[in-house]
Amino acid sequence: MDFLFIADPLESFKIKKDSTLAMMKTAQRAGHRLWFCQSNNLLWNESLVTADCQSLVVEIGSLPWFELGVTESRSLDSFAAVFFRTDPPFNIEYLNTTWLLSAAVRQGAKVFNDPTAIREHSEKLSITEFSHLIPATLVTRELSAVEIFHKKYGDIIIKPLDGMGGMGVFRVTPDGLNLASIVETLGENGARTLMVQRFIPEINDGDKRVLLIGGEVVPFALARIPQGNEIRGNLAAGGKGVAMALTSRELEIAEKLAPLLWSRGLFLVGIDLIGGYLTEINVTSPTCFVEIAEQSGFDVSQFWLKSIEKVLA
Repeated sequence: MDFLFIADPLESFKIKKDSTLAMMKTAQRAGHRLWFCQSNNLLWNESLVTADCQSLVVEIGSLPWFELGVTESRSLDSFAAVFFRTDPPFNIEYLNTTWLLSAAVRQGAKVFNDPTAIREHSEKLSITEFSHLIPATLVTRELSAVEIFHKKYGDIIIKPLDGMGGMGVFRVTPDGLNLASIVETLGENGARTLMVQRFIPEINDGDKRVLLIGGEVVPFALARIPQGNEIRGNLAAGGKGVAMALTSRELEIAEKLAPLLWSRGLFLVGIDLIGGYLTEINVTSPTCFVEIAEQSGFDVSQFWLKSIEKVLA
């Protein structure tokens, strides 16, 4: 089968731990043909959504690690599957790409994750659908609302809705030091909406990434553990990744969400859990395949491929 990966530039991949690369390698070993393009290579052309794409061969163990063919124009419905793996931020061009991909789906293309479902599930705000699973949470532009929330809970986290990798995450302790300036800066004086949550002390045990694939739960999480005085466990912020089996509470939450999200077109999801609370639902380009596989022995990319092949059969 021909698989098209819409992703960031191949040169930007962290080849030792990139989840998209792990998918590519596994698919290639299974005999599938790989194709690659970036989101700016998508076109609406003569009533079809097409991609100026290139065949891709992954050269495992060599540098450069990839070989690209000549550019060809192909309609997206000519591929067995299209994998949309572009990293956030979720800006207007990202949104434009999802609209083009939605048009491709109407024309018969099989896109994972479904672009309409991606638009409908903000990685921060979608947790509000499951309010019984999340910590005390406020979404607002108003400084006064944040001040009231802080007075009630004392120790809080403030973060933007469009951040990734721990970017722009601040903790405000009971002394309230710099609360107003943090809100004004992050919120651009009321122009941007912020999420505020009660601080969860169990972050010291890790911000756990749990992968949901095709409505099923990967049985191991990657606990991203903050180092030193850092409050963020994100690997991009220096957190240490430790694979571990899911607790009964984590498995309970994951098993509730996995089939529901897959029924909406979200084939691959990364949910984040801290202390048994749901904190994010990642639907754009969930990662941690390699770290979980290397430390637990559970081959996540093989699990992913078998699930995709089952869907496409």
